[in-house]
Amino acid sequence: MSTTQSSDIEKLTVNTLRFLATDMVQKANSGHPGLPLGAAPMAYVVWQRFLRFDSKEPKWPNRDRFVLSAGHGSALLYALLHVYGYDLPMDQLKQFRQLGSKTPGHPESTHTPGVEVTTGPLGQGFGNGVGMAMAEAFLGAKYNQEGADLIDNYIYGIVSDGDLMEGVASEAASLAGHLKLGKLIYLYDDNKISLDGPTDLAFTEDVAERFRAYGWQTLTVEDGNDLLAIEKAILEAQQEKEKPTLISVKTIIGYGSPQQGTNKVHGSALGEENLKKTKEFFGWDPEKTFFIPDGVKEHAAEAIDKGTKLHEEWKGQFASYQQKYPELAQNFSTGQDGKLPEGWDANLPTFKVGDQLATRQASGEALKALRANIPWLLGGSADLASSTETPGKDGSDSFQPGNYGGRNLWFGVREHGMGAILNGMASYGGVRPYGGTFLTFSDYMRGSIRLSALTHAPVTFVFTHDSIALGEDGPTHQPVEQVTSLRLTPNLTVVRPADAYETVEAWKIALGRLHGPVALILSRQKLPVIDQEKYAPATNTWKGAYVLSEAKGGTPDIILMATGSEVHLVLEAQDQLAAEGINARVVSMPSMELFMQQEESYRNEVLLPNVRKRLAVEAGVTLPWYKFITDEGAIIGIDSFGDSGEGNAVLAHFGFTTENVVKKAKEILNK
Repeated sequence: MSTTQSSDIEKLTVNTLRFLATDMVQKANSGHPGLPLGAAPMAYVVWQRFLRFDSKEPKWPNRDRFVLSAGHGSALLYALLHVYGYDLPMDQLKQFRQLGSKTPGHPESTHTPGVEVTTGPLGQGFGNGVGMAMAEAFLGAKYNQEGADLIDNYIYGIVSDGDLMEGVASEAASLAGHLKLGKLIYLYDDNKISLDGPTDLAFTEDVAERFRAYGWQTLTVEDGNDLLAIEKAILEAQQEKEKPTLISVKTIIGYGSPQQGTNKVHGSALGEENLKKTKEFFGWDPEKTFFIPDGVKEHAAEAIDKGTKLHEEWKGQFASYQQKYPELAQNFSTGQDGKLPEGWDANLPTFKVGDQLATRQASGEALKALRANIPWLLGGSADLASSTETPGKDGSDSFQPGNYGGRNLWFGVREHGMGAILNGMASYGGVRPYGGTFLTFSDYMRGSIRLSALTHAPVTFVFTHDSIALGEDGPTHQPVEQVTSLRLTPNLTVVRPADAYETVEAWKIALGRLHGPVALILSRQKLPVIDQEKYAPATNTWKGAYVLSEAKGGTPDIILMATGSEVHLVLEAQDQLAAEGINARVVSMPSMELFMQQEESYRNEVLLPNVRKRLAVEAGVTLPWYKFITDEGAIIGIDSFGDSGEGNAVLAHFGFTTENVVKKAKEILNK
């Protein structure tokens, strides 16, 4: 492979990126040098010739986005950020992969200036980029006016063989093609090597043909060092307005090193001698490390200055836009700040005592009102709109080609892709996304949910059909362990409301949380509306747990606690116990995470330390309740899979009846 039609300063800049990256890996004696050596030329072309960015103000709304989906090549991204003027000094490059540095092993969007999305789990960045392209299309349709395009940018990415093997990328790619996202341009580092060896051990498909079938434009650059050919391919991609583009760039992993073209260079430092030989191959002084030759910074400054100028022009355009379209400008700014408009929680639904409705139905009613108040709240489901009660089940206001201003997203049966796309939308900014599916299928999207939590993404996950009570579909669809597994995820708030009013409050919690995801756990079966005058009001939901009904005769003999549909069982049990002279306090605990965030004094007010007789009731695994029940308490839960049958019959079979709650409470008291 030989570089053609590129100037000396361009070659020098490409090699600077290569050796900043490989020096990082070598100093850490950990990392992935193969991708930077092979992919530096394509990264250089994107950043120097195309990418619109302002390194001094990295969050400029109309910037282009760059996604390194192959996040194991993070050293290349850090080299780019340093050379192109971001707040990432050389000292941080020298601390690559070290505790407390701004250069972690894989890129983290909340950690390093200029990193747009957190990548590393392969395929996730690919899906994030699709979400970014969707957000770009939506915001452009919503805010752009004739002669005033506030949002008009591209999403570029570098993806790898590994990315394209992952199912999450396939899901997202299929949807991107359907949606005709022409602003999405991915460069595929096509080097035919993965961690274990040649890709032909497991990956021999015609990638280009697959992507053409998805509805993508596909292009090929035969020489990954040919800067002009890469540039021409990107220009051609920009000309295609109705298809995303995958550019297959033929590269050699670890190019220039003694181990080039092998998996040995994928995930291990080159070693001192091999690194010196690599530098000699490129005519680089083998004794110099973390070296930036004269002229490189000045050359990079051309792209930096161009981006700064574009940003200043955009600011001027926005000032004029504010004068002409003040309401739109205010909404745009509020959304970009990650905030909600004034009155966003007004006119939320109310319900009548005696009404019976599933919390998924109450969620649907709340969501309708919230969408009316928040113009940039949008989302959908994984082909379950009619079941999850997310708007759009009639096909109206759909986000589709020709109607990118639609707010109902159709993800198809693509749970994992949906999760990655929602994260990308949140990372793009200016929108508040949500997505729904059955709770049991949250397992299909756990990688994306985990990254939502890690990146503090304000995403709302709507999970319905929350327990064995869904009945006849049987244990394949009856979630048992899912709520607990979600609760184990740091920075994910899980809310399982007991009735319609707690559901409305759960949505207020979800949208009021600006720095992290929320999972709403909702019932399929209808539940009675709790009397807001007889019992404590649902506005207490934000505390995570609260005394819903105080013991009838003074100091409680026992505390009954539950979440979701099981709260009604303990309320009924409280009345039966009171008739027998037993004082029971009822605690609704819709969110363990929020409860544990309260002051200890409040937690002790709810779960009185001197009342050690306690019973927890939840139609799921018992594990999380042990920290609340004490050694004198017990749990009615389910530590097995469910069974197929009518919902109430299944609940009764596993002991979720008022009679069993009363029986278990008496057993605890009689110990």
